[in-house]
Formats: sequence, C-alpha cells, structure tokens
Amino acid sequence: MFITLLFEDPRTFFLMVLFVVLSVTIHEYMHAFTALKMGDPTAADNGHLTMNPFKQMGLISLIMLCFIGIAWGQVPVNPMNLNSKKKRILVALSGVLANLGLAVIFTILALLVMVHTRNQEYAVSMLIYGATINVVLLIFNLMPVPGLDGFNVVREFIRINSRQAAERANTIFFVMMLLLLFFGIDYIITLASRIVGAMFYLFANLLGVI
Repeated sequence: MFITLLFEDPRTFFLMVLFVVLSVTIHEYMHAFTALKMGDPTAADNGHLTMNPFKQMGLISLIMLCFIGIAWGQVPVNPMNLNSKKKRILVALSGVLANLGLAVIFTILALLVMVHTRNQEYAVSMLIYGATINVVLLIFNLMPVPGLDGFNVVREFIRINSRQAAERANTIFFVMMLLLLFFGIDYIITLASRIVGAMFYLFANLLGVI
C-alpha cells in the first residue's frame, strides 16, 4: 500500500501527496472559476473558489490518498445556468486544461533544474512525477464515464437520457474505477510517462539544451 512509503521514504511520500493534492485542488478550482465566469455561481456559492483541499477533495479522499494513493474531487455545477454548448464544454474541460498546464510547467521546471543545478536527480524525478500525475489526471478525466469530465463533453454531442444517466452514474463510475484500478491504471501511468518524456525532449530541443 502507498502508506508504507511513509515509513520507507517520508520525504518522497509527502512530496507525492503534495503534488497530487495540488493538482486535484487546482483541477477542481478551475471548474468552479470557469463555471462562475460562464454564468453558473453554484460552485462559488458553495465555497469552491478556494485552494483548500479539504473543501475541493474532502477528508475521505485525502485519507484514501495517503493510504492507497487514490484521490478525487468534485465541485457542483448546474448546467441549467450555462446557456450554450460552448460554455458547458469549457466548464467541463477547464480542469483537464489546468492539468495540462501544470504538466507543462513541471516538465519545463524539471528540464531547467537538470540543466542549471548539480545533484539534481531527486528534484528532477519529483518534478517529472508532478508532470506525470497531471497527465494521468488528464487522461483519466477525459474518459466518457459518468462522473468524469469526458462524459460531460460527450453528452453535449450525443442525445442521452440525463435522468437515466444520473441514476446509473454511481454504479458505472464505481465499476470503472475497479476495472481501472485492477487492469488499467498501469497502462494509463505508462502512457502518461511516455507523454511526459516526449514533452521533456520536445522542450529540451526547443530550448537547445540537447
């Protein structure tokens, strides 16, 4: 279990938790911020314009993160307040776009640390971890599964019985989480690592450091 890392390497444990908490919190904050800008104050009225992880993720999510390395967050959005397809899609994608931005930032920082400092292996590896976890969040949230951002985008293009979808969302989401946990998470992490590696070498070439 992830919690064993706390006793084996406390520094790495807390840095990993910090990266995940920061990434999920920013993801959820951007949903709330974008929804408010697009005309839906629901998340803002419920206190989600904050970087407080206890509000954005909740205590159970934070405990699960520390014990088994899995976390989530959610902000309330009322699509009835978003009067166009474009606005609803922007709100749905705002979280993953934030994760993409964080992945780019962490990758560039890792490259700069590698180039300009000595004994940088640990710092670079942690920054690459930060980039990778954000790409994992991006890939995962783009899946067209009820409860995830990808489903909210697909719903704008495909006629779906919203009431039926809502009734089945919890069951489908739970089943998909189990399937991903046991069968798919390693593939997602591998794909995310390759994407971050590609970004690293792309930015290195653009900056002329390799």
